[in-house]
Amino acid sequence: MALVVICGQPCSGKSIAAVTLAETLKESETKQSVRIIDEASFHLDRNQNYANVPAEKNLRGKLRSDVDRSVSTGEIVIVDSLNSIKGYRYELWCIARAAGIRYCVVYCDVDEAHCRQWNKERSDRGEDGYDDGIFEDLVRRFEKPERRNRWDSPLFELYPSREVIDKSSPVILEAVTYLTKTVDSKTQDVRILQPSIATQAARFSEANSLYELDRATQEIINAIVEQQSLGGAISRVTLGNELPPIEICRPIGLPELRRLRRTFVKLMGQSSLSGPPLPTDADSAKRRFVDYLNREFGGNNA
Repeated sequence: MALVVICGQPCSGKSIAAVTLAETLKESETKQSVRIIDEASFHLDRNQNYANVPAEKNLRGKLRSDVDRSVSTGEIVIVDSLNSIKGYRYELWCIARAAGIRYCVVYCDVDEAHCRQWNKERSDRGEDGYDDGIFEDLVRRFEKPERRNRWDSPLFELYPSREVIDKSSPVILEAVTYLTKTVDSKTQDVRILQPSIATQAARFSEANSLYELDRATQEIINAIVEQQSLGGAISRVTLGNELPPIEICRPIGLPELRRLRRTFVKLMGQSSLSGPPLPTDADSAKRRFVDYLNREFGGNNA
């Protein structure tokens, strides 16, 4: 098992590198089973994926979740995407470490001018290219991998604008050797990541946080339903425990409350991938949910 992160500027030949590496692995002596995880598998428009920050975070979250599910299947998993943010590559490295597998980065090093030209040619052929504004934004924000970083090492560098990338490319063969070499006590040039206590604790903590979030939000919903059922119009739901009240100016039905709860839990899960972590205690989870409901009810009542 192994995780390979393909990295590079938009339109730098990453997908060709991913497919070439996958085919070479399948045809190697060990006949590896390989799975490519890419943006196309989610059937989303390329420009929509990077149109704004929430869309981009959503895409990274989907890719990360798919990787997390796949690294334990016994396959070599290749992530074919921009993977341009070093913090996100670190997250993928953590997944590999938690799974106790090999990890490497394959970087398609192409200058901006060639990437820009290839993007134009792709659009001229009617293929899926980037809009100019989105392309320039992605190029500006790209964070080049550095082999001194744990999450960028080992680093295999390809130069698609200078050389043809095929199954005989030296760097492709070098990567295949690294990913398929038998490891024993004397092996020093292949590193298999080992899960740490912190990594294992983080997985437990995330599961515990989701449980607390689910339980806490349901208690808030129950309190709203109960106070509305007492009869008469109410404009405020009090919760105690030093929590702020929920301001409402109309009856809120259970279907709407359930929908808001589902949306909140989904948003919290997505934001935790690159933003603040999930709350680890019930009171924090309740406070965030109350704040969210007050914003929603305030906007709807305005």
